[in-house]
Amino acid sequence: MRKAERLFQIITLLRGRRTAMTAQQLAEVLEVSLRTLYRDVQALQLAGVPVEGEAGVGYRLRPGYQLPPLMFEADELLAQLVGLRMVRAFTDPQLAAAARSAEHKVRAILPEHLQRQAEQQPYRVPVLKRDEEARRTHAMLRKACERCQCLTLRYRDLQGEFSERLVYPLALIGWRHCWTLLAWCELRRAYRNFRLDRILEVCVTDRHFETHHQLSLQHYLATELAMDDFD
Repeated sequence: MRKAERLFQIITLLRGRRTAMTAQQLAEVLEVSLRTLYRDVQALQLAGVPVEGEAGVGYRLRPGYQLPPLMFEADELLAQLVGLRMVRAFTDPQLAAAARSAEHKVRAILPEHLQRQAEQQPYRVPVLKRDEEARRTHAMLRKACERCQCLTLRYRDLQGEFSERLVYPLALIGWRHCWTLLAWCELRRAYRNFRLDRILEVCVTDRHFETHHQLSLQHYLATELAMDDFD
């Protein structure tokens, strides 16, 4: 957990209690040492957060303290709303649900003038029922990438040729005109981008793979992104 996340978590833990929490209790929840916990509390106090400590009792947050509301500029708000809508339209159902929840949270904190701008913003991204199968495919591929789980594909390439592929999925890449699955292809012995609209069948296998310095998303981005590697 990064320091900023720990500081926010400390505030959250203390805000939700009527009684103090000891340093040991906080350190155990955050899975850090007491020394790190003491430094984090000191950082909050120096930033003006009213964390009060008493020897033998613990820490508490002064009653009535509230985190300052998160405010957005109009363009920042528009960028978030458009991005969240694109997630709902073009990725998988689980992320779509998370995007919907996030949008509700964003809208809930907006002042009235930004609420109006949110309603009047010109970008519209339809979430179409006909794309449900594609969204389910996204979910399958995303989970395979996260779990380093090999896939078998039945694929039609640019020339219309059909092939069976065993691939190591690494990432889903959104281009201007299509989505592709970036994977290491055993047939080609190289990285390949497989267009999702040309994947005829996909099956998750029981086989797993390990990434390393010459087979990973980072390696691809550093060495081969500019290459024409579409199948």
